[in-house]
Amino acid sequence: MPTGQALLYFIYVLAAASVILAGEAMYLSLAKSRSRIGAINRRLRRLTDDVSAEQTLQGLLRERGLSESGDFLLGLVWLNRLYTQSGITGNPLAFAATFLLAGLALASLLSFFLGFSTLVSSIVFVVVGFVLPLLVLRRARNKRIQKFAKQLPDALDMIVRSLRAGHPASVAVGLVAREMPDPLGTEFGIVSDEITFGLSMEQAVRKLSQRVGFEGLQLLSVSLSIQAKTGGNLTGILSNLSSVLRERQKLRRKIRALSAEGRVSAWIISLFPVAMFLILQLLSPTYYGQIWHDPLTMPVFLIFGLWALLGDFIMYRMVNFDF
Repeated sequence: MPTGQALLYFIYVLAAASVILAGEAMYLSLAKSRSRIGAINRRLRRLTDDVSAEQTLQGLLRERGLSESGDFLLGLVWLNRLYTQSGITGNPLAFAATFLLAGLALASLLSFFLGFSTLVSSIVFVVVGFVLPLLVLRRARNKRIQKFAKQLPDALDMIVRSLRAGHPASVAVGLVAREMPDPLGTEFGIVSDEITFGLSMEQAVRKLSQRVGFEGLQLLSVSLSIQAKTGGNLTGILSNLSSVLRERQKLRRKIRALSAEGRVSAWIISLFPVAMFLILQLLSPTYYGQIWHDPLTMPVFLIFGLWALLGDFIMYRMVNFDF
């Protein structure tokens, strides 16, 4: 066989091998991404990155603003607890810096380009830089707790069935971590890993209660503590707790249905003056004349705005019940 023809065949073989290897690499990449997408919760997606369970646990705790042992990092424990319970992942300092920079930029825009007073710009900076992130965290925490509360009875039922099948409690918790979506799946996965690395069930559930902030977990923690010290039927305790939590959810939904009219009325009363102001500014920009140049205008607007917010808060407390 001539040398040139042999070289040509060799090039064909290399090209075919390259195509096969490229196809295999693409298939493995797609299979890995599909397994990550198909993972039911965040912890399982991180476990597909070929890292150890211990590193996964430490990463999950750090992105929630906690130390590697699950303790709060910040000196302001209430703020650290609020950030952790909100479920927002990432660096807490970066989260705070984002709102501070946004507040500073908006205040500078109002002061230097739009001609607003220093008082107004300072109020805008405080609201955007300090008040708004707290409201965002509180809203995220409340939504996450509501979702967790809906999932917890099903998780307790799963644990009860696993215990009745003869599995130990740690295996039952691990089953919940694999089968339940977020937020409960990842949180119970953290509990399972903490038990694996030396914590007792009671200590792990107590840390879980601190991370989530749901009162039902406090009942679970107390139940496990009593059962560990005095003994008893754990499956019966968890089954009764699941029934209690379901009844609480039913009662909460009934209360929201009965208070729906009050909530809608509060929204309408609160937004009507703002809507009328915007409509007048759009249809007749000169309606208020030279009132904006009066030095009493902004203090009066501020006083009445705070008064309206106080009324909104009172209406909010009237239609939201703690039980």
